[in-house]
Amino acid sequence: MKNNLCQNKKMCMFGVSLLILTLVVAAILGLLASPTSPVTWALIAVLVVIPFIHKKMSSNQFVEWKDEYSVGIDSIDQQHKRLLNLINQLQTAIDYSTGEQFEREALDELVDYTKTHFTYEEGLMRDNDYPDFEPHKLQHEKMFEKVREVLSEYEQDQDTAMTNAVNYLKDWLINHINGTDKEYSSYLIGKGVK
Repeated sequence: MKNNLCQNKKMCMFGVSLLILTLVVAAILGLLASPTSPVTWALIAVLVVIPFIHKKMSSNQFVEWKDEYSVGIDSIDQQHKRLLNLINQLQTAIDYSTGEQFEREALDELVDYTKTHFTYEEGLMRDNDYPDFEPHKLQHEKMFEKVREVLSEYEQDQDTAMTNAVNYLKDWLINHINGTDKEYSSYLIGKGVK
C-alpha cells in the first residue's frame, strides 16, 4: 500500500510539474508569436495564480495558532504553540514523502514533547491542588493509548497510520486546549500561576 500511495504522490507531483512546464513553454511561445494575444496573457495569469491556489489548498492541512487557543498562562501557551509546530512538521513529512525515517523522527519528537508538556501541566495542577487533576490526567493517558493504537497499524500501512495519527493529534490537541485546558487555567491563574 505504501508504494502505491508514494507512486500516486509522485505521479501527482509529476503531473503538476508537467502542467507548469507546459504553461511556461506555451506562454513563452505565445509571447514570441503574438505578445498582445489574450491567450498568452491568460496563460501567464494562470501561472501567476498557481502558487496562490497551492498555498490555499495546502494551508488547510496545517494548524495555525489562534489567540482563542490561549489558556492565559504563557508557559503553557508556548508549549501548545510548540506542539502545533511539531504536528505541522509531521504533516509536512507525510505530505512530501520525506521517507520513513524522517516521518518516524518527526512523530517521535512530537510524542516526546507531548509527554514533556503533559508532565509540566500535570505538575502545575498537582502543585496547586487542582480538584479535577485525576480526570485531566486520564484524558492525557487516553490520548496516548489512542496514539499507540493508531501506530500499531503502522506495520500494515505506514502512510495511512501516519495520516491517521496526525489528524487525530490535530483534532485532539485543539479540542483539549479549548476544553479541559481552559477549565484548569482559570483555577491556576487564581492560584497565581502566570
